Amino acid sequence: MENVSNDSKKVVLSLVQASGTPTLGNYLGAFKNWHEMAEDNDCIFGVADLHAITVRSKPADLRRRSIEMYAMLLALGLNPDKNIVFLQSHVQEHALLGWILNCYTQFGEASRMTQFKDKSTRHADNVNVGLFTYPILMAADILLYNADMVPVGDDQKQHLEIARNIAARFNGIYGDVFKLPEPYIGRHGAKILSLQEPEKKMSKSDPNVKAFISLTDPTDVIVKKIKGAVTDSEARVYYGEGKAGINNLMTIYSCCTGKGMDDIEREFEGKGYGDFKAAVAEAVAEELRPLREEYERILGDKAYIEKCAAEGADKARAIARRTVRKVMKKVGFYQI
Repeated sequence: MENVSNDSKKVVLSLVQASGTPTLGNYLGAFKNWHEMAEDNDCIFGVADLHAITVRSKPADLRRRSIEMYAMLLALGLNPDKNIVFLQSHVQEHALLGWILNCYTQFGEASRMTQFKDKSTRHADNVNVGLFTYPILMAADILLYNADMVPVGDDQKQHLEIARNIAARFNGIYGDVFKLPEPYIGRHGAKILSLQEPEKKMSKSDPNVKAFISLTDPTDVIVKKIKGAVTDSEARVYYGEGKAGINNLMTIYSCCTGKGMDDIEREFEGKGYGDFKAAVAEAVAEELRPLREEYERILGDKAYIEKCAAEGADKARAIARRTVRKVMKKVGFYQI
């Protein structure tokens, strides 16, 4: 892993912001497949704590969330001996390359980023420059490690596109410096929707805590949230139009059990939503229990977390320094 890539494996990079406990939607949509992704590729996983400060929080909360997210990455089965697992702020080259890339990004292309418009609306009391340059720092995250592929959701496609544009522009001026990353097309996870408003994505930032299931929720909380999920008045379990709530619960049940929609419909034929919700709750609880137990075990071992974080930062830093040194030489900085 010292040189990250070899002839047969691709370098895949994914950073997760330290902004709260991930949800069932994050897990079924992406995280559940990460262990498989890590087996087939040279993976670099990070906690994006530099990105997290675009929204102001108490210092103690940021530290806690960063460590919790790091522990969650380890609990997902991302072996720190086989993969690089680190905290972004421990590798200062992210910020340095981010500044350099700012100077190779046009204001117009940065202003077209839809997430800036969205976050500016939601955080109108703190529309800081970091929100605006967020995609450029994300480009630095990717380009530092010569990533071949980056897993992206629908809301991140623009960010990968601008990273490619910046890299191509820089390469056009200075030669072949950066690798142009591609989106990672692995086994697609499911799109899990809100339990209370099943027309929108499940989100940990939802002000209604009944709308999402956190990966650390205990069984009794999971059961209560699923039982309170919005459905419809038809009281028949099948996948179809106008049944967003039931469709969402069927998708969740399918992901946790491996059963197809037709099988689920047959299983609950003649049964009401009460029986169905109880089965969904049990399946979710069983799916998340091993992850939650491993997470709690790791989170309780501070020495292990700090050892893994230090080793991960050392590995990441070794690669990042080579990239930054090359970039600075190309730009013309005097080096000693």
